[in-house]
Amino acid sequence: LRRNFPSCLSSWKTPPHALSSSQPEAQFKAATNGLPLAPLQTFSEEEMMIKSTVKKFAQEQVAPFVSKMDEDSKMENSVIQGLFQQGLMGIEIDPKYGGTGASFFSSILVIEELAKVDASVALVCEIQNTLINRMIGKYGTEEQKATYLPKLATEKASSICISEAGAGSDSFAMKTRADKKGDYYIINGSKMWISCAEIAGLFLVMANADFSAGYKGITCFLVDGDSEGLHIGKPENKLGIRASSTCPITFENVKVPKTNILGQVGHGYKYAIRSLNESRIGIAAQGLQHQVAHMATQLEAARLLTYNTARLLEAGRPIIKEALTDPLLLYPPRPSPARHPPFPPCTVTNLSPLDAPPVLPLPVESVIR
Repeated sequence: LRRNFPSCLSSWKTPPHALSSSQPEAQFKAATNGLPLAPLQTFSEEEMMIKSTVKKFAQEQVAPFVSKMDEDSKMENSVIQGLFQQGLMGIEIDPKYGGTGASFFSSILVIEELAKVDASVALVCEIQNTLINRMIGKYGTEEQKATYLPKLATEKASSICISEAGAGSDSFAMKTRADKKGDYYIINGSKMWISCAEIAGLFLVMANADFSAGYKGITCFLVDGDSEGLHIGKPENKLGIRASSTCPITFENVKVPKTNILGQVGHGYKYAIRSLNESRIGIAAQGLQHQVAHMATQLEAARLLTYNTARLLEAGRPIIKEALTDPLLLYPPRPSPARHPPFPPCTVTNLSPLDAPPVLPLPVESVIR
């Protein structure tokens, strides 16, 4: 991306050539800043080039290793290096720090194209771009940015440490502590289910620096992966995204300079909430909220389908396909087996090729997992 698409820095400043008609274009002007708004399903030339480039990279440099990485539960080193070489680990990082300088939307496009081939690789890219890089970019000092962003853009993977075994569903009940000792903080505690732990060279660690303040004592620390006292445990044997390691991490008197506090002391919980909300865009709604999220997604999809069709019509674009898609099909008033198959599409797909069982050689079985 850095080499080929420096123009990716801008978002929609001009509509695509196909939309450049005088009267319809004027109707696309946003009332707030006068910039034209693009139809939701239409990409700029730069965005199309991003999708094409990442698709080619995923097919040529990731796809050949998917089965091996899944079987070994380990990310191939050449794949990680390829992500850096293609500029996919510093998508929003300012070019002055060695990043691509593209948009958040570009990150989502990259994650989508990678996920089509391997969700584990997409997760590595997603954590780096939508969590770590953005948090340092937003809350880091100039010194922190100059120290860490160039490495994150070119050579160092990263992760965030929030979850703890004893905290249950309440992440803010964490027990990991950070005790101030002069110009340093001493971190002690343990974290669970830390994604990409095995390949990370930098961790954003949430620890409580003032238990008397409750969750308002939670502070975010920049901790190097080779810090003395930081121990990464055995990876979990997971059902899916196996190439992306998920490990416990123990902190035993890990010494961190106070200059490595990200943002302000006691504001870690705020940063975590804001950043996780943003990063969820890249992984969508999962887990126990699937049913509620599914209904909400159907409703939103119907609404966006309607909006997008109207915008395409005003732009003078063909709308035959969109107009024939009845939004009611997305959420029928009564359950219908024809409209709501009992299995997810990937499950149905898996049963299609000669009724083959879901054994490991079939690529689609990994999608089900």
